[in-house]
Amino acid sequence: MDRTYSFQSGIELGRYLIFIRKELFRKSIHLCTGFVPILLHFQKTPALILLTMTCIFYSVCEVLRMKGYEIPVISAVTAAAARKRDENHFVLGPVTLVCGIISASLMWGELPAACGICALAFGDGLASVAGKLFGRIVIPFTQGKTAAGSLTCFFAIFCSTQILTGNTLIALVTATCGAAIEVLPLKDFDNLVIPILLGGLVSFLLPQI
Repeated sequence: MDRTYSFQSGIELGRYLIFIRKELFRKSIHLCTGFVPILLHFQKTPALILLTMTCIFYSVCEVLRMKGYEIPVISAVTAAAARKRDENHFVLGPVTLVCGIISASLMWGELPAACGICALAFGDGLASVAGKLFGRIVIPFTQGKTAAGSLTCFFAIFCSTQILTGNTLIALVTATCGAAIEVLPLKDFDNLVIPILLGGLVSFLLPQI
């Protein structure tokens, strides 16, 4: 979720820097999912099994953390990436992230799924960072999303889809739809919606063009 911040004291600046550090760390995980299509291309079944096991393992660790048990490494990573709204709650983002990737991979062909996954990794990932760092113009009724974040999302999806498909029209349509989805206040569920819908869109457009 993109928000603009202003600070007038050292305390506010410190909080802002901590917030940015968390966001950069959280979205670095997001961006790493851009490599998943490569794994799916060479070893699809093992990759899907690994993703599923990772999701289950993470979910178990989160349940234990909620019960007061500290899981080495996992709990520390979760704490470092958790946003304020996630405090004292199950951190759902990694689960929806993995589920979105798996769903797109099972529902669509390799190329459309790759487009959807890369749109999630780069479009949604970079949009959040750009919005936090450069966002000044807030888009009404979006719970803080910014114009800077939406434009970054558009260009990131356009570039990744253009590289994957080699078709400018498909890239343009996909990027436009992706930016429209990203601006919606879906919270962690955009991790599900973006790869599934955009993968389906590319799957539909490819035979038409």
